[in-house]
Amino acid sequence: MLLDRVVPRLLGAGAVAGAALTSYALVEARRYTLRRVTVPVLAPGRPSLRVLHLSDLHVTPDQTRKLEWLSSLAVLRPDLVVDTGDNLAHRDAVPAVRDALGPLLDVPGVFVMGSNDYFEPSFRNPFLYLLPDTGKRHTDVAQLPWRELRTTFTDRGWVDLTNTRATVSVGGTTIAFAGVDDPHLEYDRLDEIAGPADRTADLRLGVAHAPYLRVLDQFATDGYDAVLAGHTHGGQVCLPGGRALTTNCDLEPARARGLHRHPAGSRPGDPGSSWLHVSAGLGTSPYARIRVACRPEATLLTLVSRS
Repeated sequence: MLLDRVVPRLLGAGAVAGAALTSYALVEARRYTLRRVTVPVLAPGRPSLRVLHLSDLHVTPDQTRKLEWLSSLAVLRPDLVVDTGDNLAHRDAVPAVRDALGPLLDVPGVFVMGSNDYFEPSFRNPFLYLLPDTGKRHTDVAQLPWRELRTTFTDRGWVDLTNTRATVSVGGTTIAFAGVDDPHLEYDRLDEIAGPADRTADLRLGVAHAPYLRVLDQFATDGYDAVLAGHTHGGQVCLPGGRALTTNCDLEPARARGLHRHPAGSRPGDPGSSWLHVSAGLGTSPYARIRVACRPEATLLTLVSRS
């Protein structure tokens, strides 16, 4: 019968297409990309600053190619490094992160933690990320050596912005920072960093791992010029053209990665608005090392005069 011939052919074609998509997704997850973005955020007359934004490295010690690419970023010679968390994906990954960052740890830097700095990743059906957030955070799994990671960074001079403010001078530019612990775990303590940003500083930056709206709203209201975050993986599995389906938080998918305004649609100079840069990050869960239409990335932000 005709049906007996058609069905096996359709199944075979589907299997071939599925295998091709899986192969592409595996390759895409290893196409490490440097993005370059210009942010008009400095006062007129201020010299430009080069900020390397790193996020969601999700390092395991065996990821030789990723670690070599990460090491190559030192040639960029940034003025500042901002690390927005989720560096780890394995209990033995801290030495690998330290060695891969290498000379970048000698550059002025600031950091916050993400959930995968605190807790070991566990298997989760990837399709669950497309469903509404249930609030379950899988914090019953083993802890990762986040204290060792923190010490590795602070011993080299990077500033821990966990629920605190700090002021850092970079190349003659004074930057007032505020940072929060991971909002995805609800570890953020906005009351501890709330209040008007330091207007005497040359620049004001907010830092968080996950770009939850409550955090972005607070930074924008308090007068921070820009906010840097990660967590979303840019959607990780996107439609053609990079259109994200989810952010794994309450930020809308249209702002899953890249440079935007917050609140969305606000113009530079509007009261209570900030620039927002969300990094799609460099890694994936070790249980789903795939990306679709969303290459892993680090970003070199060039901060320039608003004029």
